[in-house]
Amino acid sequence: MKMLINVAETVVADALRGMAAAHPELVVDVDHRVIVRRDAPVEGKVALISGGGSGHEPLHGGFVGPGMLSAACPGEVFTSPVPDQMARAAAAAVDSGAGVLFIVKNYTGDVLNFDMAAELAEDEGIQVAKVLVNDDVAVTDSLYTAGRRGTGATLFVEKIAGAAADEGQPLGQVEAIGRQVNENSRSFGVALSACTTPAKGSPTFDLPPGELELGIGIHGEPGRERRAMMTSGEIADFSVGAILDDMTPRNPVLVLVNSMGGTPLLELYGFNAEVQRVLSERGVAVARTLVGNYVTSLDMAGASVTLCQVDEELLRLWDAPVKTPGLRWGM
Repeated sequence: MKMLINVAETVVADALRGMAAAHPELVVDVDHRVIVRRDAPVEGKVALISGGGSGHEPLHGGFVGPGMLSAACPGEVFTSPVPDQMARAAAAAVDSGAGVLFIVKNYTGDVLNFDMAAELAEDEGIQVAKVLVNDDVAVTDSLYTAGRRGTGATLFVEKIAGAAADEGQPLGQVEAIGRQVNENSRSFGVALSACTTPAKGSPTFDLPPGELELGIGIHGEPGRERRAMMTSGEIADFSVGAILDDMTPRNPVLVLVNSMGGTPLLELYGFNAEVQRVLSERGVAVARTLVGNYVTSLDMAGASVTLCQVDEELLRLWDAPVKTPGLRWGM
């Protein structure tokens, strides 16, 4: 497989050096693998810290900045960051004294390491809370986790809780908002091809021509079932149907139509048209829609759909200004 890299061993470090050069508004510690907004710590503001394996960009490092995360900790490709990274990020971003909220996708390594980091931070006198993101309806348990996986809703949690933190809301309230967003969110993903990790240099699973995988995760793990290739409309019917079988929105929803990394916008916008059709047929009102590369899986072709039902307050926080490398409006 051809990749735009030097060697597999330096992929993450090389990417972090390039990120630092492109975004001087961030402080990127390449050696310790920590990305912090340059104005941190912000006096009186709860700090939001997230992280996970690299390969999902712009998640998480691309969401560091005003209106979202205070800091992010990138691990190796598809590998959790270590507790020392998270504790270092907490110390760099939390000196304001308002506490830190860890936002953690429900993958076993992430959960264990963030829990250890919370203990280290608390030993330093930092008040810590946690939101666990587990929005994927495709499978209950998987190779990487016990319970539902954390996927696209991570973006909604980081944005909405980030807006609340930037307003100066206290730690307990920011945590409650993050938990509410996660509880209101559901996701489903589809792969048209497997992804290729730099270390392996070949697809993570075998997907023959003419077939697709329904219900995949963001680490290249297989999904719920394999079928013959379907049209965009059929995939939207299946994906949105799986979500709505698990939730009945009483309020309008935020819609994320997300490329897994290898699907171009031409296809993605066409897929969004079908997603919107299904939601209209099912009587679900749409408040806002976001289409693009946000929670990816390296070069995987495919897409995921995430719905989050919102009331007026959550929608207000979603619309609040944000300025990060991967998401920005209102500034």
